Amino acid sequence: MGADFFSDPHDLCEQHPDVIILCTSIISTESVLKSLPLQRLKRNTLFVDVLSVKEFPRNIFLQVLPDHFDILCTHPMFGPESGKHSWQNLAFVFDKVRIGDEDSRLARVDNFLNIFKKEGCRMVEMTCADHDKYAAGSQFITHTMGRILEKLQLESTPINTKGYETLLDLVENTASDSFDLYYGLFMYNENAMEQLERLDLAFEALKKELFGHLHDVLRKQLFGKSEEGGERSPALAKLSKNGTPLLPPAPPQ
Repeated sequence: MGADFFSDPHDLCEQHPDVIILCTSIISTESVLKSLPLQRLKRNTLFVDVLSVKEFPRNIFLQVLPDHFDILCTHPMFGPESGKHSWQNLAFVFDKVRIGDEDSRLARVDNFLNIFKKEGCRMVEMTCADHDKYAAGSQFITHTMGRILEKLQLESTPINTKGYETLLDLVENTASDSFDLYYGLFMYNENAMEQLERLDLAFEALKKELFGHLHDVLRKQLFGKSEEGGERSPALAKLSKNGTPLLPPAPPQ
């Protein structure tokens, strides 16, 4: 590709790059940024990140980088699996957090974004806060469901439905990412905990709905005819605290 590699960040910064893109894990971003010798860079260097969370790198950039550096927070909403064939119509989210008003600096940001625009990405300008709100309800939930299904150790069968194939694909796409990524999506997005709690409540509500229908079926079986005649049957259905019917144990073999 003609790219130069520098094992020492001092050597990299002494090349005075126009743009520095942090392609780090979420949990290592702060330490990597603070390891760079910023004093060796040009005073108008553009810093870009590509993390799956946005408010966290935005805040770190604003805290660590002097005011004369430009800041662009981005998130390509695709990875090596979903974007391996084409980037056409795949979302690329960006927020021009802090850009100098000189024409050259404005043009540099546009030139950087045009790299993705020319590849067919759907360019979405959005604040970091809005990104994290939406991503918690989509990306984090998607990864959570994939991780849950992975724990079930789903396997392909001779009679797979299209829906089941979709679940297998979900497991493959999410489980192939590192757990550090998933942990970062949870730890560094303030909206993730709320989504986790909503997911838990939704599962409990679904179980109650199922058990409620089962309770009605058992009640009709136990009391159906006597209730129709206005009589009360002495037989009672034993129910657990959460409403799950406690059926009698199976007879010994």
